[in-house]
Amino acid sequence: MHIPQNILSKKLKPVNPEDLKSGKYDALFEEMREQMVVNNGVGLAANQVGLDLALFVIDRKLAVEHNVPDIYINPEITEYSKEKDEMEEGCLSIPEYFALINRAKKVKLKALDKNGHKIKIKARGLLAKVLQHETDHLNGLTIQDRQT
Repeated sequence: MHIPQNILSKKLKPVNPEDLKSGKYDALFEEMREQMVVNNGVGLAANQVGLDLALFVIDRKLAVEHNVPDIYINPEITEYSKEKDEMEEGCLSIPEYFALINRAKKVKLKALDKNGHKIKIKARGLLAKVLQHETDHLNGLTIQDRQT
């Protein structure tokens, strides 16, 4: 999905944890991982594939490097560091567009994993940026909304 699709500018609906436990979204997770890789992304939110679900996937290598999951459901960033850093970001929903975005250097995030279990993550650096970018998508924001 590319801007100006309406689903990219709305807050997405929470996912029912029971649906995760039943495996309802397992095929979707795989499809999203593949789409992210094919399109050279480091993250992909459900609304970017046209779905009103509060979930996203991140690059598996990045997840392994930081020992965190690559799937986040109903995520909420609970803490942002006061220290910020500016970095150029792109977005699969806005092809060929890049912008300098000022984001917290560190974040704490709570979410559900692909099995519906609660997780808490502390992230810094690129991982923190990706988590903020993808969480923005779930809240209907893009890098155009965050441009400094």
